[in-house]
Amino acid sequence: MSARTPSEGRDDGTESRDDVQSRVRARLRSLRADRGLTLAEAAGAAGMDPSSWSRLESGARRLTLDHLPVLARALGITVDDLLEAPVAPDPRVAATPTTRDGMTFWPLNHHPTGSGHHAFKIRLPSDRREAMPREHEGHDWLYVLSGRLRLVLGEEEFVLRPGEAAEFDTRTPHWIGVVDEPVELIGLFGPSGEKVHLRS
Repeated sequence: MSARTPSEGRDDGTESRDDVQSRVRARLRSLRADRGLTLAEAAGAAGMDPSSWSRLESGARRLTLDHLPVLARALGITVDDLLEAPVAPDPRVAATPTTRDGMTFWPLNHHPTGSGHHAFKIRLPSDRREAMPREHEGHDWLYVLSGRLRLVLGEEEFVLRPGEAAEFDTRTPHWIGVVDEPVELIGLFGPSGEKVHLRS
């Protein structure tokens, strides 16, 4: 049986040497950036030239055990902190509801900055029946969970039942309400749509 090289990884779930090297290099870069240190500043604190620090971060020079205490002191941390595996981000969304125009919105994703659609669970009350169409830039997508949703889109009206979906260009005047009982749905809004529905 041939011996396994470090770069091939391990079958028992433990990290190979190359995996550890990559993780520590990434943590070294991250910690330096978090502290707002330039390569020159970090290297100066470690008593080495900037090119040496850069090569350790990039992998052009292999990290050894002797490097770890020096690098850790330069960053103001312990060797254990430098070797620590990054904590996986919590994937759960803290769904704090927002109420606007009688509608309640629960965020279903972490809100990134910039472009991209944001998902919400939405509850429409039983008295949301007076159509007040609006238009804005963007594209909306709706999926009905319960109740009968009334969708006004331009000069047309549609009734969507549980399990039905709709998508449309929001430059067409549109409005959503109920036929009779409260409605719950999932909505995907672009930044313009989210601003109109939640903040304007």
